[in-house]
Amino acid sequence: MEKMKALSIIAALSMLACSVSCSSNNNDTNNEKPTEAKTEAPKEAVDVPEIEGYNLLWNDEFSGSALDETKWNYEPHEPGWTNEELQEYTTSTDNVFVRDGKLVIKAIKSDKNGKDYYTSGKVTGQNKTDFTYGKIVVSAKVPEGQGLWPAIWMMPKDESYYGQWPKCGEIDIMEVLGNDVSTAYGTLHYGEPHGEQQGTWGLTGQTYADSFHEFSVEWEPGEMRWYIDGNLYNTVNDWFTAVQGEDEKPYPAPFDQPFFVQLNLAVGGTWPGNPDATTDFDKAEFEVDYVRVYQKPEYDTNVKKPEKEFRKALEDGNFIFNGDFSEAEDLTDDVNWKFLLFNGGEGAAEIKDNMIVITSEKEGTEDYSVQLVQPDLPMIKGKKYRVTFDAYADEERDIIVCVSAPSAGWIRYLKDTTLKVTPEKQTFTYDFEMKDKDDNNGRLEFNLGHRGSTATVYISNVRVEEIS
Repeated sequence: MEKMKALSIIAALSMLACSVSCSSNNNDTNNEKPTEAKTEAPKEAVDVPEIEGYNLLWNDEFSGSALDETKWNYEPHEPGWTNEELQEYTTSTDNVFVRDGKLVIKAIKSDKNGKDYYTSGKVTGQNKTDFTYGKIVVSAKVPEGQGLWPAIWMMPKDESYYGQWPKCGEIDIMEVLGNDVSTAYGTLHYGEPHGEQQGTWGLTGQTYADSFHEFSVEWEPGEMRWYIDGNLYNTVNDWFTAVQGEDEKPYPAPFDQPFFVQLNLAVGGTWPGNPDATTDFDKAEFEVDYVRVYQKPEYDTNVKKPEKEFRKALEDGNFIFNGDFSEAEDLTDDVNWKFLLFNGGEGAAEIKDNMIVITSEKEGTEDYSVQLVQPDLPMIKGKKYRVTFDAYADEERDIIVCVSAPSAGWIRYLKDTTLKVTPEKQTFTYDFEMKDKDDNNGRLEFNLGHRGSTATVYISNVRVEEIS
């Protein structure tokens, strides 16, 4: 791809058709679209706000009576097309329609051949509103319910340019799981091997299903930043792409090509799990108030990938900071220890008496539903490492320990290891060899969710050190 130091808006908005795309399905005509859209009175014209330093490139306020097909495509797919999802994406206005000035994507449960059958909708801007670099702003309200999976995301107009997913790149502006609507995810996918960097933003006392929230990504040649309601929660500037065994493509590939926005509501799949008896499909609606794309007059594309910085061990050789829990910490920030809850997990963590005490009220549906982590561990290919810690519990129970790779597709450097803790304090030791690409963001994890117990766990004297 030819580079320009100053990329103009006109050059960024490419409308050329691509020969191969991971979301192109023009031959799928299993569903015919009704001639009339489901609609109510449109909202009044909106004065789209200006953003300093940006020009409005394109927007949709959904103020018409139907989906604007000069900006969006319906994208049908059969069930199981990806991620083991259950829904059929249709072109029916029962699944995708405009109501009261908002785009509604509705999941519907029915019966087919004596089995549950699900339909839903997906719309994309491919070949109509593609662009390179900008600020994407979307206001949306998600549905609540086990197995529902709304998403606002972006894919390249021409997947074949750098290769099939994940080499082509993917920008996830927002994903929320219907069984945990207080947490939103913003993620970047890229590379081969698969690289992934993800941020989360949680709400307290409210959820993303209660009201509309604004999800935004600022995409620039050398950096991407994720915001929710104006709060910055994820920044990424060190992606790559390559074919396995070959040199990396010049940075900032693959995110130096036209991408398009897409909106969908999935049902089931490998991440959210399938619907159950609690899922109310009468309320299974993903609502979008507006999509706005802004762009700067020009972008400097002469950028270099930042050098990775690797954490230095403490004087005693420990890569874990505050491993003796001698200092009080904010366990909600990204410095040293962090305590996390997901997917129905409920609990708390407290540092006292040179240990961390983890209490659980509900174990949740996943191992990581109750989780203690420390990121930024330097993992160097060919090095050997040792993990040690002391632990006990109020009563016998299991926990899982691992060293994971949140920036490298969540592979495991130290595999998920289940251990039994008892009321008697024990010392646990695990050795492993780092066999993958150098990573400055290894993460030590203690996972206490979905283990059949909510017994309180006490952890102390945590070490990760390099060994000969």
